[in-house]
Amino acid sequence: MASQPETKKPSAASRYFFLFLIGLVVGAIGTVMAMRALQARQDPFPHSVMHVMGKHAGQLADKVKQNRCAATDTIPHVRTLRAMANDLELAFPGLADDARFKSHTSQFRADLDAALSAPPTDCAAASALVEKVGGDCKACHQDFKG
Repeated sequence: MASQPETKKPSAASRYFFLFLIGLVVGAIGTVMAMRALQARQDPFPHSVMHVMGKHAGQLADKVKQNRCAATDTIPHVRTLRAMANDLELAFPGLADDARFKSHTSQFRADLDAALSAPPTDCAAASALVEKVGGDCKACHQDFKG
């Protein structure tokens, strides 16, 4: 009697690897969907206001560093900062009635209004304005961001 050759069972590793890959893909898709659902519930407006204001404050500081301090270089950024300052209460409605927040926003607006009524014409004045704006932002962030 001749014995039959033993047949090896095929390994199941490739099936497990395939199922593992499917699990990874489904998990990644589920994570993205959950993150999008959480993101949709958040209001992007407050962050947007801060990003735009930060960008223009940075551009104003860059003009001073580049020694480009003529009113034509600085006023567009000051105007935008002033326009965005009008939206602070709208962006942060929970803080709109807080006396400290009102104080910070009114001081910020007053400094910007002063800069618009008497625009900086040299780098010393523009640098002082950059420091004032930075100080106003820092004071408010110290009270409310951290």
